[in-house]
Amino acid sequence: MYSKLGVVAAAALVLTGLFGTGEAMAQANCPVKIGGILPLTGSMGPVAAKISQSAQLAIEHINAGGGVKGCPVQFILRDDQGQSSVGVDAAKYLVEVERVQAFTGTISSGVSGPIISAVTAPSKVVQVSCCTSASAFTLDGRSNGYFFRTLPTAKTQAYALAAESAARGMKRTAVIYLNNDFGIDLLKLYKVAFAKMGGQIIAEVPYNDNQPSYRAEVTKALAEKPESLMLIAFPKDGVTIVREWLSFGGTPMMELSNANRVKDFVDGVGAKFLANASGVDSGQVEGPTVDSFNKLFQAKYNVDSKGPGVHSQYDALIMMALAMNIAKEHTGTAIRDSMRLTHAAGGTVVGTGPDEYKKALALIKDGKPIKYVGATGPLEFDANGDVTGPILVWNVKENGLGVGRTYTIDDMSKLFKQVDG
Repeated sequence: MYSKLGVVAAAALVLTGLFGTGEAMAQANCPVKIGGILPLTGSMGPVAAKISQSAQLAIEHINAGGGVKGCPVQFILRDDQGQSSVGVDAAKYLVEVERVQAFTGTISSGVSGPIISAVTAPSKVVQVSCCTSASAFTLDGRSNGYFFRTLPTAKTQAYALAAESAARGMKRTAVIYLNNDFGIDLLKLYKVAFAKMGGQIIAEVPYNDNQPSYRAEVTKALAEKPESLMLIAFPKDGVTIVREWLSFGGTPMMELSNANRVKDFVDGVGAKFLANASGVDSGQVEGPTVDSFNKLFQAKYNVDSKGPGVHSQYDALIMMALAMNIAKEHTGTAIRDSMRLTHAAGGTVVGTGPDEYKKALALIKDGKPIKYVGATGPLEFDANGDVTGPILVWNVKENGLGVGRTYTIDDMSKLFKQVDG
């Protein structure tokens, strides 16, 4: 009779004969773990809800389309609560305990920065963010090339905000901004662009998130008698700030950062009080891959896909998984070096959804280049790991959120030249 060990050994030999050594080893390493970090609770919780749904949809499509190296993907999602220390602990858990070689996350630049410095860069693990916009992360060398993002940096949003402010006749404005990497970076860039367009910032007031009241900050901003308000805030804080701003006699003429483009913010303030408010957010290029994602999201969750980070989160995970299939080995360095091969020049276009993912895997297996066109449209990582993209202008209607004009990629290029010279 065979011993149990002998049976296992014989089975391994059969598997090797049937599938080859490489595939047998791949099966032994199943499932492939991919991590995720999002602020599921805290001041960014309302924004992260849809982004989390988008992440889960991407994982579903990845698995339905063939997974990674023949293995299903296990998605391990952790809550950073919008706090840097919690975010770093979550990243360490994913890397040191779960042994992931790549993860997506997070939303807040104030959390992403410490994760890059303390975890992903020294551990050589790939981090792909849907929503972190602070420009320094890919410019100052701290990431060693292991950080990518699928939305444009803060410069794109800041310049578009300044252009909209000028177009709406805003001249003397106060800025209340979140005192972290995101808020500081966006204010700095907005200030440069707004000045070039004839505007003047007469008050710059920082705030710390998750406070019960912001009366002191609002009072300080109102002391300069501004004609308008530029608010760089997360939704939960934004509701409190805008309520107090209006109750103390502040102007309803407001520009808002992209994080406030959520129903929770509008409902919290009241749509009728936001009739003179507008903001900007990352947009999507029109096309079949964007339409396909929108329909798949609607069918899955019975809710539209509008909102910050929803489209870019899907692209972050799909591009990561494609890179993991292209990489010759399952290491962070190999995945990093394969990220730009997801949009190879002259590659066959692959889009959104499980069928398109399956098509991409077949091309990769045959050694053919691919060019991913995603939920946000065409995406190409530059030398820093950044992407360019369009910007949409959003506003508030009586029945909720509306969309005004769109700044195309060409429009943004002209705007950069106008401001930067």
